[in-house]
Parts: sequence; C-alpha cells; structure tokens
Amino acid sequence: MSSNCVIYRCFLLSLLIICAGYDLSGQTNQRAGLQQEYQLNIDRINESISIDGDLKELVWQESEVATNFWMSYPVDNRRADDSIQTEVMMAFDDHFLYVAAVCHGGGPYIIPSLKRDNPDFWRGDAFAIVLDPINERTNGVNFGTNPAGVQTDAQITGQTGRRSSGTGGSGRSGINGAWDNKWYVHTKSYADRWTLEMAIPFKTLRYNEGKIWGINFIRGEPKTNSYHTWSPVPVQFRGVDLGYTGSLQWKESPPQSKGNVSLIPYLLGSSFKDFEEGDPTDQDLRLGLDAKVAVNSNLNLDVTINPDFSQVEVDEQVTNLTTFNTRFPEKRLFFLENADLFENFGIPPMRPFFSRRIGLDDDNNTIPILFGARLSGNLTKDLRLGLMNMQTKASPDIFGQNYTSLAIHQRVFGRSVVKGYFHNRQAYAENEFQSTDYNRTGGLQFEFRSNDGKWRSQAGYGKAFSPNYQGKNHFFSAEISYDGRHISAYSNFAGAGDHYFTDVGFIPRLTHYDAARDTTLVVGFYHWFTRLGYSFYPENQAAIIRHEVELRNSMDRVNDGELIRNDASIQYNISFQNTSSLGLDLSHEEINLLFPFDFTDGEPLPAGRYNFERLSIMYQSDQRRFFHYEAGFSVGSFYNGNRVEYMLEAKYRAQPWGNFGLRFVYNDLDFPDPYGDERLFLIGPRLEFNFSRDLFWTTFLQYNTQSDNFNINSRFQWRFQPLSDLFIVYTDNYAVEQWGPKNRALVLKLNYWLNL
Repeated sequence: MSSNCVIYRCFLLSLLIICAGYDLSGQTNQRAGLQQEYQLNIDRINESISIDGDLKELVWQESEVATNFWMSYPVDNRRADDSIQTEVMMAFDDHFLYVAAVCHGGGPYIIPSLKRDNPDFWRGDAFAIVLDPINERTNGVNFGTNPAGVQTDAQITGQTGRRSSGTGGSGRSGINGAWDNKWYVHTKSYADRWTLEMAIPFKTLRYNEGKIWGINFIRGEPKTNSYHTWSPVPVQFRGVDLGYTGSLQWKESPPQSKGNVSLIPYLLGSSFKDFEEGDPTDQDLRLGLDAKVAVNSNLNLDVTINPDFSQVEVDEQVTNLTTFNTRFPEKRLFFLENADLFENFGIPPMRPFFSRRIGLDDDNNTIPILFGARLSGNLTKDLRLGLMNMQTKASPDIFGQNYTSLAIHQRVFGRSVVKGYFHNRQAYAENEFQSTDYNRTGGLQFEFRSNDGKWRSQAGYGKAFSPNYQGKNHFFSAEISYDGRHISAYSNFAGAGDHYFTDVGFIPRLTHYDAARDTTLVVGFYHWFTRLGYSFYPENQAAIIRHEVELRNSMDRVNDGELIRNDASIQYNISFQNTSSLGLDLSHEEINLLFPFDFTDGEPLPAGRYNFERLSIMYQSDQRRFFHYEAGFSVGSFYNGNRVEYMLEAKYRAQPWGNFGLRFVYNDLDFPDPYGDERLFLIGPRLEFNFSRDLFWTTFLQYNTQSDNFNINSRFQWRFQPLSDLFIVYTDNYAVEQWGPKNRALVLKLNYWLNL
C-alpha cells in the first residue's frame, strides 16, 4: 500500500477520534447507576395464573410495578406522556417466568401481520421484554407481542448497533430474529388500553444462579412514531441495547430447570423433477430428528440427524452489478442459537466463518447433511463456548465433508471480550478421512466496548492452512467506532493473503472472475472502510425528526498496493415524524479491473481503470398506512458506459389477515460497442394470507433476468401446537430467455416439538 494512502487513512482515523472525543466531552456514562436506580423485585407465587391477558389474578395487584417509561425515540430527554404510558409486573413459580403489562393508549391498533416473527412487527403497536439473565451485557434475548397476541423473539448480542435512519441507515445487527423457542402469551384490548400476559418457561432461558438479571421493557407506539423504554436508552441506540438495562432482583435464586430435553422429529414426503437433466421424477420419504438438550441452565446441546430445511423460505434474489458474490443470511434453525459465538469474527463482510458454506454449494443447492451436534452457551458467567461438528453425505461426484468448529469468548473489563476460533473442513470417503483434502483456519481477536456502548474497537489475526500452499495465508482485521448522539464514526482495516482459503468463511473480493479465460483466480488484498456521520435533531419535531449527513469511503488494494476499488460518497437522510424518510447519495467510484469482466452478452470489459459517478434518491412513505411504498432512482456513468436504475417496492396491508407486495428493480446498462447493452429486470410479487395466528399461506414469485430464472415458492404452514408445524411447499423454476421448466418440487413435511 502506498505511503500517501497510509497517511490519508491515518489522517481520517485521527479526525474520527478527535471528533468523537469532542462529542464525548459533553456526554456522561448513561448506564452508570442504571441498575441501582431501575430495579424491579420479583417474587415467587403459589397461585396459578391463567394466560388470558385479563390480569384478574391477585398477584398482579400486589406485584411491584415498573412504569414511568422514558422516550427513547424520537427524543430521549423526557418521559412518555401519561396517555401512552406502560405498566409492567412480573412473578415466577417453579416452571415459568410471568410477565403482565398494561399498555395505555386506545386503538385502532396497527397490526402488520398475524405471522410470528414477521419482519414488520416493530412497525406496529408492540411490547417486548429484554432479558440478560447472566447480566454480562454481551448476550441476551427478547420476547415481544402486540395487541393481536402475535409473538416475536430474538437472541441479542452486545453489538446491536446504531438505530437505523430508514434510508441509508446501518440496518439491523446483533439481533438474531430467526431464533425461535417455546413460550406463551395472550392479550386483551379495551377502549383506552391493551393488556398482555406472558409465560416464559425457564427451560427456554439460559441462566446461572445469580440473583440479578439485566432487564428492560420496550413499547412501540406507531401513532406517535415513538419507542419507549423503562430504563432509559439514548436515542442513537436501539431499545434492546444490553448496555442500558435495569436490574431484575430475585429474592431467591431462580429455579434450575431439570430434565430439559426437547425432541423435534419430522416426517417428510417429496417429489422432485429435474427437467434440465431429463431425469425421471424422484420421490422420497424420510425421517429426521432434531434435539435440544440443556446440559445445564446456560449451556445447550443441539443435535440433528438427517436434517431437512425444505420449509425455510427461499432467498430474496438481488440484481448484482458488482464483481464479487452476494452474501445471503442464514435461516436454518440448527445454526441459529448463539450464532454470534461462531460468526462475530473479522469485520463485515469479511468473516472467517459463515454457516451457509455447510450443506450448500456455491449455487446454494442443498448438499445433504447426515448428522450434526452443536454445544453452545456459557460455561461460567464470563466464559462462552461454541463447539460444532457436522458430516455431509458423499455422492458419486463429491466426497463427504466433516466440519468442526470451535469458538471461545472470555469477557473482560466489563463488556470487552477476548475470543478465539478454529475451523476444520476434512474430506471423508471410503470410511476414512482424506489426509490431503482439508482446510483449517484459526485466529484470535480482542474486542473492546465501553460500558456506555459508544466506543468500540477490535483487532484480530488468523491463519489458514491448506494442502500444497505455504505462506501468504494470513488474515487480520482492526476497527474502531464511536456512536454519540450527534457524531458517529467508524473505520476498519483488514487484509487477506493470496493463500488465505477459508472453506467455511466469506471473504468477498478475494476471488476474481476472468471472463476472457472463464476462470476464477484468488488475489490477496487490503480493505479499508471509513464512515463519518453527523445527526441533527430539530427542537421542533412537528415534521422532521432527524437530519443525517454521512461521508463514506471504501478502498481495496491488492497486497502489492495496486488499486482494486475506491468508492467515496456523501449521503443525506431525513427522517420525518410520519415515519417516512428521504435519502440522497452522490458517489464517485474508481475501479481497476484486474481481469476482463462482462455484464452483458457483448465482449468483456477489458482490464484497466474506470472512473464513474452515480446520483441516487430514495423515498420511503408513511409505513403506518395500509398502502405504503419505497421508491428509488439512480443515474450515472458505469465503467465506460452508463447505468440507470429504477426501484419500487409497494405493499398493501389488509389488516390483519393479508399482506400483498410487489418489488420491482430495473437496470438499464449501456456500453459502447463492442461491449453491448443489457436490460435487467427483477420482479418479485409476494402474497401472504394469515388465516389466524397459527395458519399461514405465503406465495413468493421472483422473475430475474440476470440469473435467467423465474421462481415460484408457495408455502402453507399450520402450527397445530407451539413450534409444531405441518408444511406444504411447492417450488417451480423456469428459464426466462428460452422459456421452459428447470425443476419442480412438492414437499409435505410434519414436525413435532416434544418436551421431555
């Protein structure tokens, strides 16, 4: 890397620290003393509680009440109005943790969907409890509901990030919404309030014998576009932030769960037809089993035998106009609990571990898994462990593969963590491991986080080992960030050697496709990203809640210093009181194509340097309305040609039983001769019918000319008991250019959650 580049980056990093230090001078550690000031005592009860939302039991009249919630968004300097205040009570017995709440404020309430864990849950009326049972501020859970009794739950890490600004925001992080567990809730609505009762089994939670848990409560009130928390959380952070919890005081230690074993067997029948290969219809009937075993109250063992993930919703396709692969999220249940233990190494998006590399090929086709085991949780209050082993099935074309992963997190200095990892992929064939077919990666990382969550930094180093490759097998990463009320800043620096191969990781830009020779090459590189933002909150928030300006720069260079990419942009975002938002983005990009690359059917673009600019505008309408939309437009040069993009995502909510949406993305690429031109369409209608909180039918269509695919995925789900489901899934794929079927499948799957 050139000396001028290093000086420039060091200047930006110094500016980051100076600006952050200036903002820090006016801030205090808002978490200091919170667990002394915000305490809720919980008592054991002997009477039974009927989970009906009625709050008629005597215990709710006698329990201590958590109330006087603070505003957390769009302001954080006053209490919520009395008309929309919240009151919470708690109790427990030998089996359940009980929560009751009164959410003041009349209807009509906004219910985005009756479906559990729906992504729009927090755009409607909502309540949630946040629990940090170990009180370590690095790992917790939340359980939420709304006036219709819809459930949502998630695992939370200590890095939930800055609150998103809508368009151009940082997005969700540190919140694993795909995590599911068994618990119970019921609600009841009145003219001026709605009430709820929850029963959370102790078997669902991971905790030790400590008598102080971290706790907070969140209330979403969409009519005023506001969020409230019991223990105050600064406006720049999400309400689930574990650094701002109060304390739940147990007069006696919570009961230890015994015999906590859950078995989830499944029965599946399927029919699959591959039209491209001309194979006969393949019909299959098979059994499988998942099991969850609580080794103790805070350590869980997941076991899977012959797992099947056919009921998992298909990936939402995207138009990819970069030269590297797109990362899709993990949705498979087995990999979700305590996923942060394995995944939170490196920097986004350079991760040494990515669970989708297990059981899926490069085209996201399923590779059958024979069995797997996964131990995860806390060994002590400060020490977390993740250990996993999985074996895939061999076929005539490929070896079976055995995957072993180990991750250890040791908490130090409050919220900081020292952690390490080791991952091994080893081929297995003819009843023995193949000694010359393996890939191993390992590394250490230290992560500092201040108690108030505003400062964060990390540094890590790792190595990869593969047959026939020596040297240049390193991976390192470092980052620093600051999140103040007005100023936010982030910078990271990472690098990978030419021989850093990670078969269970995701390192974009490490591989480069050479269109002229139709081959892929690996080139080590350095990556540096810097963001500096300023947020302004008007005192008179009648129309606008926040203005935000951000400067961003992302740069990649190969290890000898030659440029790969340099992207600089300025973004301006406005968040309105009515939940709408507007974003503007002006960017300049310099790309050095190391190898020829093609975006069209014409000649590949030659290797060399390209400079181009782009102007984008994005508007998101009022999300509370039955009909809402997001529309965007961008225009500019693109390599040696031009690009125009139109984007529209429209949704209609037939509350509460239906959601109907359409996503449309159109890209017009125009290059000079002989490099061709291309018109890329991505159209995705989505139909969701919620017949009740237990019966759903979702159909998702995707028409993507870039991948030459038209996909239909229709899924019927009947949840006949908690976390026990009947699925009927139909999928169909067609070629777009020369219309015709590719493959078709019909799956009937029944799984049952049995607690022993």
